Amino acid sequence: MWRVLILALMTGVAACGISDFARAQTAQPAPKAAPKPAAPAANTTGKTAAKPESKPTASATAGAGGAEPTLIGQFGTWGAYSAAPNGKKVCFALAKPSSSKTNPPNRPRDPAYAFVSTRPAEKVNNEVSVMIGYALKPGSESSVEVGGAAFAMYSQGDGLWIKNAAEEERMVEAMRKSADLVVKGVSSKGTETTDTFSLKGLAQALDRISQDCRR
Repeated sequence: MWRVLILALMTGVAACGISDFARAQTAQPAPKAAPKPAAPAANTTGKTAAKPESKPTASATAGAGGAEPTLIGQFGTWGAYSAAPNGKKVCFALAKPSSSKTNPPNRPRDPAYAFVSTRPAEKVNNEVSVMIGYALKPGSESSVEVGGAAFAMYSQGDGLWIKNAAEEERMVEAMRKSADLVVKGVSSKGTETTDTFSLKGLAQALDRISQDCRR
């Protein structure tokens, strides 16, 4: 249930839009029409892919006390958010791509977003995930490139998470110091995508959510 609430939380932010979210804090987040993958299990070396959970219902989202995200700071392209669904604190940094390309060109897709999440109740710190905006091709390889290194990602629905959790800390440190994050994937229809996220402000956003999630 906790992962379903976090999923609804993130989906609500995506639905509101980054620039408009500060003005929409009093509105109930609305889930997107398409189901989203559940977040993986706690960030440990032995982490395995969690089975996708069912789409969060409107009643579940509405009943999550304190689930509505609050923008606690905007740092470059990254927004820092916090919430407390059912009294459990969660903080995350979120950004949309600075550029997106498809091959073949101009194929339709939902917006893409990158997240770095901290969930103290699950002992998860700085978990990187990407909502890529389409159903990924089953069995296809996706990757994230940052700081001259490539990190293999596994998929659930339209979500991506790092395959080797032991590399996640190194990945986050590279993200703190680099200019861009490049995400590549292949849709279920064979469309190749490349999304580039500016990392300007990410380090400050991560410092801010780290402070907020200690409270």
